[in-house]
Amino acid sequence: MSTQDMGLPDIKIDTTSLCREEVYTDRRAGTLRRMVPVLADGSPDASRPILWLGQTQLMTPGGVLPLGFEIDAKDLAEAVEKFPGAVKQALEDAINEAQEMRREAASRIVVPDAGGMPSPGKIKFP
Repeated sequence: MSTQDMGLPDIKIDTTSLCREEVYTDRRAGTLRRMVPVLADGSPDASRPILWLGQTQLMTPGGVLPLGFEIDAKDLAEAVEKFPGAVKQALEDAINEAQEMRREAASRIVVPDAGGMPSPGKIKFP
């Protein structure tokens, strides 16, 4: 029986988007990942740009907040230099997204069943 027959997705690696990942960390503030585009044979793909990704974790009153973000840099030194600003921007983006989700949740209207007053536990959200 195939995975499609069981209702499972058919997962395949996209050979046009392959990257070699190099990891740099100070084991304290965060991690930088250099994503080097490669061809299916593993050789460098010069037609696509190298990407720099940053990761860190911030302690909040609600617990640990993981942050991941892109850094526009040409080399490791520039990625290290831009890391603090990228963390600040990622944190601002996360706060704005949380506020938007809170606004959306607060604006939802509770609609009772068409048959009259809902019984406890049968509230429907649109």
